[in-house]
Amino acid sequence: MSFNSKTVFITGSRRGLGWAMAEEFAKNGANIIAHARTQTEEFSERLRELSENYGVNVSALYFDLTDTEMMKETVKDLIIKQKTRIDVLVNNAGIAHGGYFQMTPVSAIRDVFNINLFAQMEITQLVLKSMIRNKSGVIINMSSVLGLDIKEGSCAYGVSKAAIAAWTKTLAAECAPYGIRANAIAPGLIDTDMAKLMEEKAEQEMISSSAMNRLGCPAEIAKTALFLASDDASFINGQVIRVDGGIV
Repeated sequence: MSFNSKTVFITGSRRGLGWAMAEEFAKNGANIIAHARTQTEEFSERLRELSENYGVNVSALYFDLTDTEMMKETVKDLIIKQKTRIDVLVNNAGIAHGGYFQMTPVSAIRDVFNINLFAQMEITQLVLKSMIRNKSGVIINMSSVLGLDIKEGSCAYGVSKAAIAAWTKTLAAECAPYGIRANAIAPGLIDTDMAKLMEEKAEQEMISSSAMNRLGCPAEIAKTALFLASDDASFINGQVIRVDGGIV
């Protein structure tokens, strides 16, 4: 797959799935716009290395997803002032949360939704204006198997990811006339920092529920995103793709 001259904007790119996707798209010739909350010398150096290793343009956007005004200002500057064409948007950023509904303040649930859903929606609205003008584009949202197979303790994270799955279908239906596709990926338990936040018992239950009986690798999710963004997936739209090792 070749993404030469195409630009991919990935939220939450500092580590985990976001960084794996940045590497995979760069490896295949895409220019990368990597979002992170704050700038660090370590992250800047990794971006420089990514650019040098694969001969692509790599730039960074820094904003906190809870700072709506800064987020809008930064993305508008990228698209309008800098006239950057975004071919692929990957809404990857998110936060984890676990807790029983009766014991979880609604304010905490609202905080999770603000980052996992509403911030992604606002970024997408800004990027979509440009995609609609260009009559092309791909949007990939990050859902979760915990949003498809709702279990106890998922009143915030799981429900927010279920909302991502539902929103993706609406987005796909509305954007298809403009040549824009939207799909979501629903990973199982992946070997990232987020997985390490889980209680050991819950982690083992998720691993044992998978037919492959192991954690997934970030690269496996990145390759799925690469496929969904490619012309090979030109007739795949409005889908939520499970990448979970066969949860049964």
